[in-house]
Amino acid sequence: MGVSPSRKIAFDVLRRVEAEGAYASDLLHAVLTPRVKAADAALATEITLGVLRWRRLLDFLLERHLKKPSSRLDLPVVLALRMGLYQLRFLDKVPARAAINESVELVKSARKSSAAALVNAVLRKAESEAQSPAESFLAPDVPLSERLGILHSHPTWLVERWLLRLGEEQTVALLRANNETPRLSCSVQDFSWYEEVLGSLAKAGLRTQPGVLLRNAFSVSGGSPVRTEAFRAGQISIQDEASQAVPLLLATQAGNRVLDLCAAPGGKTTALIRAAGKAGVVIAADRQAHRLGAMRVQLDRLDAGKAHLVELDAEQPLPFHEKFDRILLDAPCSGTGTLARHPEIRWRLESNQLAESHKCQVRMLRVALSQLVPGGRLVYSTCSMESEENEEVAEEVVRDMPSIQRIPQAEAKQVLVPHLATGVDAATLFGSDGYFRTSPSVHRTDGFFAAVLQSADRPPAPSRARVIGGGTNA
Repeated sequence: MGVSPSRKIAFDVLRRVEAEGAYASDLLHAVLTPRVKAADAALATEITLGVLRWRRLLDFLLERHLKKPSSRLDLPVVLALRMGLYQLRFLDKVPARAAINESVELVKSARKSSAAALVNAVLRKAESEAQSPAESFLAPDVPLSERLGILHSHPTWLVERWLLRLGEEQTVALLRANNETPRLSCSVQDFSWYEEVLGSLAKAGLRTQPGVLLRNAFSVSGGSPVRTEAFRAGQISIQDEASQAVPLLLATQAGNRVLDLCAAPGGKTTALIRAAGKAGVVIAADRQAHRLGAMRVQLDRLDAGKAHLVELDAEQPLPFHEKFDRILLDAPCSGTGTLARHPEIRWRLESNQLAESHKCQVRMLRVALSQLVPGGRLVYSTCSMESEENEEVAEEVVRDMPSIQRIPQAEAKQVLVPHLATGVDAATLFGSDGYFRTSPSVHRTDGFFAAVLQSADRPPAPSRARVIGGGTNA
């Protein structure tokens, strides 16, 4: 018996995620070409992301039948076990025999034949328990954070943080949302194309639903939008709705001089280019040249206008002599607002990394604010749920820079109103402290944070940066 293409793809992707620190979504995008059957692509994606989301619970259940922790097993063996158990517990349409037998074959194909009997025995024992609630295997005295961490497959330290800040009910809702398949959201580049685009996607066999936040947005299922003519023609882009909303907060005007720091992969840059228009200037920067190269391809596909791509380090003084009317700083962060989309993050992130991220983000924000013209606007954003990376960054910088002020919440809300879907109240996107926030459990989007700031000051001394290609027709 051989291994099905879907399981072989999932196994190889999971191995690279663990061994190389790669991201599953990137690997799946690269390997799931049109030559892969749609059914195989769907099952490979389901198994890959499902195993990553439920890794802790799967290991807890497997270790009931192992003589040593799963972390001490060879990687191919533990991956085959996780894949088999995930199918037994979560995929009703997969026959148990197929789940078990193919896991055994995966171990053999990885030249670990000596472990085949172990995989077979453990999974057959696990099969007999597959219908039993996982909670029934927990001791009654397990602390709440540990219990929730096991049952909802998150690190205990992260659960503890959320319990302290959100309380049990909201924490459980967030944990559950992080284990659901996120909406595959898209944006129509021009709202006048909306009905035409949805019609063409329907003809291609895809199902669509209106956006939950924005009128230009929609979600798609039943296939890949990348394989459609609408995508190839640059009519749509794939981007979470919360991410789509962030650049709108800048209220970019035609003719503005705009800087997009940490811009790759360029989803937010496109909105800024369109808003600034032909009379505007948009500079998109990132510290990695290869990401800028990929960004150029994306901007060319969308044919949005012109942008200059610049390689630079946003923590260092910027190389621009002129200031900017609008600046977007979508800062690198922990990514805890994207754990449904990028589940491997939860197993890589450590609590001590948040303090270091905070320091880097503060440096970036101070540098960026120094480049604003008087009365100019800056949006600081992250896809993090953690206060160290969000409001604590904005408040520390505002406290230390007297010329900085926050845009009044009413004004920030009003900027979004023309872009919202019917029935969406802008107030639901802002916390009581006035910051923009979305949550997977509340808004069915990624978790995003944004602070809208206004400043005027002198720029720091310029440093050298390398322009990639001078500009691009985006």
